[in-house]
Amino acid sequence: MAASQMLEEYLAYLQVEKGLASNSVQAYASDLRQFRTFLKNQGLEWIDVETQHVILYVETLEQHDLAPRTRARKLAALRSFYDYLVDEQQLEQNPCAYLPSPKLPQNLPQILTEQEVLALLEAPTLDKPTGYRDRAMLEVLYGSGLRVSELMGLNVGDIDQLGFVRCLGKGNKERIIPLGQHAIKATTQYLEYARPRLQRNIRERALFLNIRGNRLTRQGFWKIIKAWAHQAGIDKEISPHMLRHSFATHLLRHGADLRSVQEMLGHADLATTQIYTHLDRGQLRDVYQKSHPRAQKEDHE
Repeated sequence: MAASQMLEEYLAYLQVEKGLASNSVQAYASDLRQFRTFLKNQGLEWIDVETQHVILYVETLEQHDLAPRTRARKLAALRSFYDYLVDEQQLEQNPCAYLPSPKLPQNLPQILTEQEVLALLEAPTLDKPTGYRDRAMLEVLYGSGLRVSELMGLNVGDIDQLGFVRCLGKGNKERIIPLGQHAIKATTQYLEYARPRLQRNIRERALFLNIRGNRLTRQGFWKIIKAWAHQAGIDKEISPHMLRHSFATHLLRHGADLRSVQEMLGHADLATTQIYTHLDRGQLRDVYQKSHPRAQKEDHE
């Protein structure tokens, strides 16, 4: 099989059988074509590759000062491609199988404190329709941990009076998440007092509307949350995703189990959720002092 055909069939496999989004497939294609150029310069084909060639390639990436995360992604693309070739019986073994991925720094997500969240949620004033809308959006986002794209994708009826929100996540997977009474109340008030005044077209199904009566965009919401954060006196560089991080972290700190949080966030892998279990050293010390039987001083000392 020709080298170009191997690559095209692999990319089709990623899209059709693995169900990867087109952006992800294009990223794999770019990384593999870069490796293909390297092989041509070495006078090699896909099936000629041995571990030593991959090591040499990774060293060239390091010489170009690529970030560890970028190098790890490129190596992951190679490992996946050669796994495919082994499965297709084009090769006997994967030359990348035993190569370690570059060590990545652990970037902990930035979150808001519970006091900052409260200040943000109470910042929108209810003197005009957009204030009702903005408070409802912020309450739902923090109350459910939705991604901003999921929040903007909500339609009328996706939040019910029983206290659940239904959304479509990555890969068009539906999930149902419970909402607290504050989010339900804010949404009910928005639907009663504000959305009818923003609506221009009775056929528009979007839950959250902009001032032109159309579905609010992610960029529009990003500007809204930054404005209210400034109003609330929050100095952090806030983003919609920061409320999602805060939702998960605050749940875990108050005793929620990891798998429940994973389900609410829509994470396919539990390891992705585990990043929210981080605690700062002061919290770790407090937990240790309260919990370990040998941590406390004896009374007679």
